[in-house]
Amino acid sequence: MGVGSSDMKVTLNDGAEMPVIGLGVYQAQEGAETYNAVKYALEAGYRHIDTAWIYGNHISVGHAIRDSGIPREELFVTTKFFPKPKHGYDEAIAQMSLSLQQLQLDYVDLMLVHTPSMQGDRTMTWRALEQMKTEGKLRSIGVSNYGVPHLKHLLQLAVVPPAVNQCELNPYIVRKDLHDFCRANGIVMEAYSPLTKGEKLSDPKLVKLAKKYDKSTAQMLIKWCMQQGCVVIPKSVTKSRIIENFDVFNFEINEEDLAEMSSFDEYLVTGWDPTIDPV
Repeated sequence: MGVGSSDMKVTLNDGAEMPVIGLGVYQAQEGAETYNAVKYALEAGYRHIDTAWIYGNHISVGHAIRDSGIPREELFVTTKFFPKPKHGYDEAIAQMSLSLQQLQLDYVDLMLVHTPSMQGDRTMTWRALEQMKTEGKLRSIGVSNYGVPHLKHLLQLAVVPPAVNQCELNPYIVRKDLHDFCRANGIVMEAYSPLTKGEKLSDPKLVKLAKKYDKSTAQMLIKWCMQQGCVVIPKSVTKSRIIENFDVFNFEINEEDLAEMSSFDEYLVTGWDPTIDPV
């Protein structure tokens, strides 16, 4: 599952191939902002788009995908079930079905359970994902924001194990124990907020390394994630940054500098962290 500069995909535990870089559309507004961001990304070469029910921008993502003219089989579309008002089989089936309808897609390549938190029965949520995978509406299934205890619990009950765990991940929140557990159990880690929501882009330590490689600090953060074997989904709605974030396949960070970047770890949480919630 390692990622190299000449290999733009990772193979999941169910055999599916997932592009190592995707466009995240968290907080992109429904309408022109989301539509244009997806349009710019697909024109730049991205083939992986990551959205979620709770983002409220499925319709614009779907429109941009259709208007691109790119064959569906060349694209990898991820969305997420959000357990609101609660976890449960019927709740998950209903929301995921509506997600497909809004995206105007017959299937999504990856459906994630957005969080282990909230009320209800997580086991029945997972059964719903397994059922829709059996029906061909979800090609792969996984989770987001799951800590090691959540994953251990899920692996005990799952007929189909999760293929992906998507969490906030970058050199400032390395999550070594969680990543080691996922790696040992065939689960690909996927990094959201790889750019620290901008908080560390001007960190002098990072700036110094970026100058050494003649790259932006954003590109260094993305490449660090890739070289950890992670899929990474930088978010932007700005065309130039979307293009820049994808331009990371022409260099490698050496082992010494990777280790230095990993030493930046301060468990920086820029949003929420359900990985620490009770099972």
